[in-house]
Amino acid sequence: MHDIQPTTDPARPKSPLRAWFDIRGRGLGTLAFALNRLTAIGLTIYLFLHLVVLSQLLRGPEGWNSFVALARSPLFLALDVVLLFGVVYHMFNGIRVALVGMGVAHRQQRGLFYGLVGIGLVLFVVGAVLIFTK
Repeated sequence: MHDIQPTTDPARPKSPLRAWFDIRGRGLGTLAFALNRLTAIGLTIYLFLHLVVLSQLLRGPEGWNSFVALARSPLFLALDVVLLFGVVYHMFNGIRVALVGMGVAHRQQRGLFYGLVGIGLVLFVVGAVLIFTK
């Protein structure tokens, strides 16, 4: 008989970063938490990029004109939509986490998640439409 070896070695632990985002076999709460982590990382990166882009304004009027041209480009607008998703999701999931952490609606966690993410989705769609129509 051939021994069937598992595809992963149980004696060898996953890297912490890989385990941090591994959602296989886990519940909705874990997925929500992993997405919250990703949006937090994205928002932190955005903060630094925002400061770099705004540093163009130190060049005076020509810096402002180049900034406005950049901000109106389709790529920049698409990135604004991605930013909007990160902000809206992180905010509404953060409200859920805070409420559950305070002991409010602990048993209704799943319904709270779907309700808040649904409200966030509506706000996201409205915001995305406004970004591209202005």
